[in-house]
Parts: sequence; structure tokens; C-alpha cells
Amino acid sequence: MVQKSDTKGGSGKGPQQPQLEPSKTKLVTAKTRKGRRILESRAPKLVEDAKRLLVLYGNKASQVLKDVLCDLHKLKAMESVKFTRRNEECRPFEVGGEQRLEFYANKVGCGLFAMGSHTKKRPHNLVLGRFFDGHLYDALELGVEGYKSIQAFGNAGTGAGLGNKPCIMFVGERFESSEAMRLARSLILDVFRGQPVSAINQAGVDRVIVAYAVDENKLLLRQYVVKLKKSGTRIPRVVLVEMGPRLDFAVRRHRPPPPEMEKEALRQPQLGKKKEKNVESDMLEGKVGRIYVPSQDVDRIALAKPKGTKRQRHEDAAERKAKHKKTKETAGKEAADSQQQGEAAPL
Repeated sequence: MVQKSDTKGGSGKGPQQPQLEPSKTKLVTAKTRKGRRILESRAPKLVEDAKRLLVLYGNKASQVLKDVLCDLHKLKAMESVKFTRRNEECRPFEVGGEQRLEFYANKVGCGLFAMGSHTKKRPHNLVLGRFFDGHLYDALELGVEGYKSIQAFGNAGTGAGLGNKPCIMFVGERFESSEAMRLARSLILDVFRGQPVSAINQAGVDRVIVAYAVDENKLLLRQYVVKLKKSGTRIPRVVLVEMGPRLDFAVRRHRPPPPEMEKEALRQPQLGKKKEKNVESDMLEGKVGRIYVPSQDVDRIALAKPKGTKRQRHEDAAERKAKHKKTKETAGKEAADSQQQGEAAPL
């Protein structure tokens, strides 16, 4: 028995999705105060806040990757969001595979992500990346070859405070010569830099994160806690004790940012005063300005006239008035004479 299709034409593909016309689309704005505050917090700023980290799993994750992502989430507990379910559609190195990842990042307001996946071809795979303007900016793929968790070091990290800024060090010339290592350095700085501050108290620097570039495809990441011991002087003796996690990475694939997006992301706002045009400083005269004046016609400019000019003007007016009066009197006499001649004429 053949079933009939619900749509016209019998294609069997089901009802088509309605397409929105440009005239029917509109910009959705916040209608409540809470919604306005959320949109203002997500808007661009002159001084950006600390980037939040999105921690999630791929299609399949091993126990090693789960422990690594848990330690990263602990280090970024104040600025991190963790998903516990698998996300099979998140593939940042495939065409169109970053759309679901961008959707999750925009939903929770994160600018960084750390995704773990495990396959036979790429075991214990950790992907770090960034977003810009709601789109995937760059990504780096690392393979976990060696790992020791924070719990394995016991109470070594008890002296480190939550939320303090660490001291980050990079050892190795590969961070300058290799493109993948330069990307790794930039990502590590963005992940662990924390809140932007203008000054740091040395007593608050209680952790040191060290990244070693062994070769082009080998990266070691260590974290130490700073212990201040007695030295017999006023200056204490500094001792570094490893607190974990201890990670050995193999650098795999990397995705650099597009040139146009990179140029837009590296633009810096002008925070200082704008430069004043046509203003210079002189050692003797101080602040000197230059004024541009258009060409002027002196004959048509209403200038202040001297007193002599006013006197001459009054004399000319008096002469014109006397001349007009004299002309009027002459015309009157001629009219009277003509009238008398007309009366004396004989009939």
C-alpha cells in the first residue's frame, strides 16, 4: 500500500520551512531592565573583562581528558562554564562544524573554549580556541601524552588563593619561530591571565605557570606554588613547589585566524585625548594656535569711520538740502510769472 504525501506534488520530503522576508524581520530588543543589563554587559567596551572559558566534551571523551578538563575548570572556577553532555556536532576543524560551538559560546557569553575528544586516529585530543564577534577566531589541537592531576600532588597547592593572578613564563625559542607555538603562547596567556588590573601586589603572586617548548611538536605545562621560607635576612627565600596539573602535550593541527578578522580584532581604541589640530607648543610663547581666515574685501567691510569722515558727510547733506531748496524756490517764481502774464492779456 502506498501512502500519500502530505505536501502538494508528492515529493515526500515533508513540509518546507517558511522563509522570512526582509520586510518581516526585525531587531529584537530587551523589554526588561534585566535584559538591558545583560545586553550592556555583552556589548563592546574600551577595557574588556576577563574572558570566560567554555569547557565541553566532543563526540567521545576518555577518562584522562575528563580529568584534564576538570582541572582546567578548577583553575578557572570564577570564569568558567562546564557542559557535562557530549556534543557530536562540535568539530572546529571541519567546514561548518563550528556553528554549534559558536551557538553555545554566545549563549553562555564565553570568549574561550576547551573541548576534549577521543578517537583512534587522535587519542586524548584537547582543542583550545577563541571567539571574536560571535565567530570562531582560531583553534589549536593538542594531544595529551602525559598527565598528573592536582589531587595526585596532595596538599602542595594549599598556599595558592582562588582568583589570584599567576606569573606566566615561557621557556624556549620555539615560541618565537614556530607558528603553532606562537598560537599556543597566545592561548595560554588568554586562558590564565584573569582579570585586567593596573597594579599587582607581589605578596599576591602565589603561583607560577611555566610552559616549555621542547621542540616544534612538544609542549610541557607545569604549575608551581610560591613558598616564602626564612632566610635569616629581611628578604625571604623563594621556593617553588609543584602543585599540578602536570601536562605533556603533542602539538597537532592549528587553525590560524582569517586576515580580515585578525585585522579587525587587533584594532586598539583611542583611550587618550584627541590630538588638537593647528595647535603647537613653543618654548618662549607657550601654546600657539594657527587660525585660517578666508580672503576678505576691505572695501565692503563695515569698519568704524573717523570723525572727519562724519563731518564731511554732514556738510554734503547740508549742501544737497540747500540746493534742493533753491531749486524749489526758482520753480515757484517761474510758475507765478507765467500766471501774471496770462491775466494781463487783452480780451
